[in-house]
Amino acid sequence: MEEEEDMVKEGLMASPREIFSISGPIHLTSIDWNNSYHRTSVASCLVQAVYTLERDRQQNRIGLKSQAHHWWEFFNFTLAETLIDQSDGSIYGAVFQYKLFSYNYHNTPYSKTPPLHVIAFRGTIMKPHSRSRDLRLDLRCVRDSLHDSTRFVHAIEVIKTAVAKTGNAAVWLAGHSLGAAVALLAGKIMTRSGFPLECYLFNPPFSSIPIEKLVKSEKLKHGVRFAGSLVKAGVAIAVKGRHHHNKGQEDDSFMKLASWIPYLYVNPLDPICSEYIGYFNHRNKMFEIGAGKIERIATRNSLRSLLTGGGGGGGSSCSDSTSEPLHLLPSAYMTINTSKSPDFKRAHGIHQWWDPMFNGEYVLHQFNQ
Repeated sequence: MEEEEDMVKEGLMASPREIFSISGPIHLTSIDWNNSYHRTSVASCLVQAVYTLERDRQQNRIGLKSQAHHWWEFFNFTLAETLIDQSDGSIYGAVFQYKLFSYNYHNTPYSKTPPLHVIAFRGTIMKPHSRSRDLRLDLRCVRDSLHDSTRFVHAIEVIKTAVAKTGNAAVWLAGHSLGAAVALLAGKIMTRSGFPLECYLFNPPFSSIPIEKLVKSEKLKHGVRFAGSLVKAGVAIAVKGRHHHNKGQEDDSFMKLASWIPYLYVNPLDPICSEYIGYFNHRNKMFEIGAGKIERIATRNSLRSLLTGGGGGGGSSCSDSTSEPLHLLPSAYMTINTSKSPDFKRAHGIHQWWDPMFNGEYVLHQFNQ
């Protein structure tokens, strides 16, 4: 047993978490696409497939030793394209194609259809072959400059190509952590372009102070956020002008996203994503106490963007408003893992989202225009 553990650490064997028959949802022998747990499991497993593709590459696991293919073949998908980062040669994403494609994606309003393509993105892998590049991109997420990275520019090109071939109704995006940031930014760009995509975002990074995790008192949390909303609204009016916010211009990039509702998966014990819980809860409270006008302005702005002049294009060729903070979202289907995670690694991990013992709280947040 000790020899096996040493071999795993040295990269000579796959970790049990990379082996589908050990860690995957093998109980899902038949997928009901109307079942949210089933869709979540498929999306998260395809993200895990990308992690395992990269680990197969790093450890030179080929043939019978490779582990990645089990994660997509179990659900009747094939690997259509592998996405390679130009900077370090790592596999950061993949395009998966559903084998059993025989659906009309334009005439099924009351039932969910399987996607023809799922474009999935992994998060950071803290191994020598990928760590440096991934951490630089993590820093870009914090600085709201992910849109300028070669990885993201490549990803959005792949997504646009898939949509052009099959239409947006047949394409899903899925990502975990850094990969969720890529999927979220791409989803916003595609929605603003008139092609909203079904999007599964697991533990997406929130580029602001994690008040939800750091502050225990609910009253204090609300007080801090209330003060923040007042400041943001005040600065926004001063910088952009009261008239701009009151007339509700149709070209408001935030409002272009209002009808798009991505699936957001967060764990309250994960400081990287937990602030999404507070972000949406605070907005609801502001409307409840009659401060909705203030929050309508505050929720679509970040103080950093207002003070630095960001959020209005960012110089990217991809789309307008690509340099705005990722967490500025009007709407989301939020799944909160209420199970107790023993440590950060579990709270931030992808495996929790297909766990059959999962306990979740499900909340639909829709922006009140």
